[in-house]
Formats: sequence, structure tokens, C-alpha cells
Amino acid sequence: MHVNRSQFMEEGFLVLREVIPLAELNSLRESYELMVTRQSEIWVKERQPHDPPGGAWETSAQPRLHLSREPLSGLVDDKTASTVEIWTHENMQNVSSELLGEDDAGVTEMMLMCNPVKEHGPAAWHRDHHPIDTAPLQGYIDDILETGPRYVQWNLSLYDDNVLWVLPGSHLRVNTEQENEQLLTDPRTPLQEGIQTHLNAGDGVVYILPILHWGSNYSPKMRRTIHGGFSNFTHYPTLDYVEYLSPKAQEMFDRWNARNHQMQKWTENALRAVIEKDASAYHGALENIHPSRGEKGKLLSTVFLCKAACFVALTHGCELEDIPDDLRNRGRGFHSITLNWGPPFAEERFTQEEAGILWERFTPLDTLLKTDEEHFLPGFQSGPMRYYFNEMPSNYGVADFIASWQE
Repeated sequence: MHVNRSQFMEEGFLVLREVIPLAELNSLRESYELMVTRQSEIWVKERQPHDPPGGAWETSAQPRLHLSREPLSGLVDDKTASTVEIWTHENMQNVSSELLGEDDAGVTEMMLMCNPVKEHGPAAWHRDHHPIDTAPLQGYIDDILETGPRYVQWNLSLYDDNVLWVLPGSHLRVNTEQENEQLLTDPRTPLQEGIQTHLNAGDGVVYILPILHWGSNYSPKMRRTIHGGFSNFTHYPTLDYVEYLSPKAQEMFDRWNARNHQMQKWTENALRAVIEKDASAYHGALENIHPSRGEKGKLLSTVFLCKAACFVALTHGCELEDIPDDLRNRGRGFHSITLNWGPPFAEERFTQEEAGILWERFTPLDTLLKTDEEHFLPGFQSGPMRYYFNEMPSNYGVADFIASWQE
């Protein structure tokens, strides 16, 4: 499948036709519908006392199946294996690798977005971005401009779908004053220059986060849209579905999982270099993690490692000052693209003493990422906070970070 990477980099998205070959569409629909039935039965069992009989299936504005999270036993088998196999199709995996400028992008999350059972209307315009536990927006912009995106996200429609809108070019800039004014006043109406993505069954839209986008209408109209993304950074809590895949797909997941373990080791090396005040080892670890990134990209990775250090310290019960509850809660999960490998990584690779030293080394950078008072900007998946939404530390680079713990 031919793609225009230059257009993708400039506008932040591409609409691609017949990503799912028409000859495969009906069988894939059947496999996903069986998955929906199986997941619905789980939601019935998990419903809370005051929930309706269907649980999350009836209460959610956008019921989602998370194929890449535990547990999947009983969901994926020989009848539903194509719901995973589609992610290895050349129209998705090869295209994603080309758009990322990588040799072998791996699938990160595999989901299915479904219609609600009743009208929920529009969501709010937003960027899939949490500056509180990742980095300010400008860090992402600088990195994309310098080298390219680290992650691409997909919506792949099993039925005609016009729910998603995107704002072209917004992945490379902060919000305008006019946009902020509208997002504060009414974030659930079209933004000027926003584009509605009209997907026919089998079509896909692939986009660069953190582009501004909008779920324009969550209605009972049939919607089954495959959703997820690709990166060099993957993390598979379970691979119990791999045995049902084709030999080629099995080899791909095995390869991506092996790289996942290597990335975790390189992340540990970077953090341990900070503990040991070894500048050369730190530079080497960054180069291993992101061999193609420039100085802006390595600074972004350093901010990610700052958050990772925070999560390592929190996992070990270290007393950290001035850490908001929202950040503490996010440390209980994982987000491999930003080098947060979750609590087991922290528990198995670092002692409590090392965790405390690690956070001490990163505290000066954490301070630079904060304002004196809590503030708020619209269009993010974060509420008011002291961490900057947009601005990276001014006149600051990796050398300054290293100097802060070499003194």
C-alpha cells in the first residue's frame, strides 16, 4: 500500500482506503462480533450493584475491548485469532513502519471501539496526551520536527464510520488563543479547519499523537472500529493468544516481545547510570534506546526517564514531596512508549535505597517542569496541575541534566 509520508508529517494524519481487503471484511466482522459477545458476558459478571444488567456495555459512551491486556483466556482462540492477526497485516504493520521511519514497528495496544446502547452525543476535543506523567507538548513537537514520530495510532473501521475529526497540523503546534477560547467555552463542537474523517468499511485513518482530535457523536448506530497503534516500544502483559496465530504472526510477536525486554534492560541501564553518576553510560543508554534521535529527542527521553524514576521511587514507598495524587496513581500502570515499564520493573531491578537516590538525581529536572502555582490549559487529558502543559525547560539540554548530578 502506497503512503505519502511527507503529507503525513505535515498534516499529522492519512486516510487510507481498503486497509482491510474487502474479501476479508466479513470474516473479520464475524470474529470481532464473537469477541464482543464474549466480552459482554464478562461485563455482566463484573457489573456493580447499581449498574444495569449489561454492566459496562450499557453504561459506557464507547464500550471498548482491550485485546492486549489481561485476561484474554477464553476470548482469543482459533475462531477469533484474526482479531489479533489483522495487526500483523502488511497494510497496517508495513505502513506503520514506513510512517515511523523504522524497520519493524510493533503493535502497542489492540482495541475495538463499539457504539453505546443509547445516545451519548459528542465527546470533547482533546490530545491523547498527559503532560503530568509524560512531558510537555513542546517536547513532543520538537522531537517530531527533529526526527519524526515515535508512535502512530489507527482507527480501522469494520463499518462506515464518520465519528473521528482531526485538526490538521495541530501535532506540530500548541493551541491558538482562539482554539483555547472555544475549547474552554464549548469543546464539543467543530473547530475551525477541523476535518471529519469519512471512513468506509475497511478504511483506516492513521495519525500522529498528540494531534487534536474529536469523537463527534457516540450514538447507537452500529460501530465497530479497530483502534490501537505501533511503535518500537511494546509491552505485552500476556501473550496467551499467540498460539492461535499463524507462524508468521507468532514470529512477529516473539520478535517484538524480545525487543521489549531489551528496551527494559536499556532503560534500567540509563537509570542506573544516573545512580552511579556515569555520564558516558547515560549517553550510551540513550543511544541504545533511541539510536536515531537528535538532541531534542534525547531531552524528551530524559524527561520520560524523570517520570520513570518517580514511579520507581513511588513503587518502593519512598517519601516524595510535592507529587500530586494523579501522578501517583498513574505510576501503578505502564506506558512503554514513555519508558514507564510498570511496578514489576521497579520492584525487580532496583532496591528502595537505589530508588531514593534515583529520585534525588532527577528532582532538579522535575522542579524545572513545574510552575509555582496550579494552572490549566484545555485540550489535554489532564485537569489543573503545576506541571507545564506546553513549555519544556528553557535553555536546557541533556548536558545540563548530567551537570546537575555531577556537581
